[in-house]
Amino acid sequence: MSMPFYVSPEQMMKDRADYARKGIARGRALVACTFADGILLCAENPSRTLRKISEIYDRIAFAGVGKYNEFDQLRIAGVRHADLKGFAFSREDVDARSLANQYAQMLGQVFTHEMKPMEVEILVAEVGRSAGDDQLFHILYDGTLIDESNWCVLGGAAEDIDTRMSRVFQPGGTLSDALSAAVEALAGPERTLDATQVEVAILDRGNGRRTFRQLDPEQLSELLPDAADATSGPASASEATQPTADEQDPPALEGGQAPVS
Repeated sequence: MSMPFYVSPEQMMKDRADYARKGIARGRALVACTFADGILLCAENPSRTLRKISEIYDRIAFAGVGKYNEFDQLRIAGVRHADLKGFAFSREDVDARSLANQYAQMLGQVFTHEMKPMEVEILVAEVGRSAGDDQLFHILYDGTLIDESNWCVLGGAAEDIDTRMSRVFQPGGTLSDALSAAVEALAGPERTLDATQVEVAILDRGNGRRTFRQLDPEQLSELLPDAADATSGPASASEATQPTADEQDPPALEGGQAPVS
């Protein structure tokens, strides 16, 4: 009679965590940070069709890194949750804290009980009536919920990007300051990123009821003149770096496989 196969709970959790972290590390990183008039979300993303940053509700944005189909499922669930709560109660009752808690429970449930964890990290951001009320909630693959301040980094090479961000971030700066800091932190010293290689959105507290606004490449070029100039030189990102594993993934879902973003 053969002995039953046994894996300790500690080893099982470690294996799942390693699996999720490796999947997330293959994706391009994302930075969110506060500025004087709201919150900036900036992701390295050359795709013009697959979005990593989106609106959830009036003052709330969502961002994700990792497997696109998995964090997009979470985005859709968040939109439905917010719409239902806003309809049943009032628009003011929809807040990032309760939504982040819902996400944390969902990810924690999958991590603990399913065979494969979700290979995602997500961010829920809410712009307040004043700068002191801005909120950044970082939710990890295992449901860990982190209340961040000033800035937050998701995805591969997060520690290095966070270190660079700590050197260049200016609290209470302008939108241009925040964007320059985020792009510089994402790019690192070995390369540059131009307006066509990043996806950027803001939550602008002065933009009326719906604060979410995505910035197009033309607007980004105006805010990042140095980056625009750099793309014409020999040290542009396309020439200075080789494509990573996730850059070689197709931009659309094929054969049931989701690209890592």
